[in-house]
Amino acid sequence: MIFAFHGYPTLVHRLAYRRTNHANFHVHGFKEEGTTATPFDMLVRNELDRFHLALNAISRLPRLGRAGATATRELHARLKAPARFVREHGDDMPMIRDWKWQP
Repeated sequence: MIFAFHGYPTLVHRLAYRRTNHANFHVHGFKEEGTTATPFDMLVRNELDRFHLALNAISRLPRLGRAGATATRELHARLKAPARFVREHGDDMPMIRDWKWQP
């Protein structure tokens, strides 16, 4: 189970510690790294963004083989443009900042 928690991961780990299969429980959460940043950049720094969560899932599914390796390269590449944009402009990319859920 991959758990995206917008707090300290240790809190969730404490809940699962004495449970069966707690080794299969992986928590992404706040790490207190970096400085003031954009909302998406904070997610990236804490590995809570959609790209890092997908990378974590792929790494735990070795049966994906070549397709998993291709997806991993693509996801790493997709993380570069937003980071570069934030450094240059001090804001998230419009495609990230202005994204809205479309049902």
